[in-house]
Amino acid sequence: MRVTADREICVGAGLCALTAPEVFDQDEDGVVTVLAAEPAGEGREAALEAGRLCPSGAVRVVE
Repeated sequence: MRVTADREICVGAGLCALTAPEVFDQDEDGVVTVLAAEPAGEGREAALEAGRLCPSGAVRVVE
């Protein structure tokens, strides 16, 4: 699994950081930051859910 985030299209909704806090965070402007590009364990399922919830499509998760 590989997790990426496009910071240019992120709208700062924060759903990724709320859904998968071990994988995503937000910077001081609210823009997504990837903490774990290759999550393991429970982080994998949470990252997939975060990708589904992202309103701007900034979060991408590839198996």
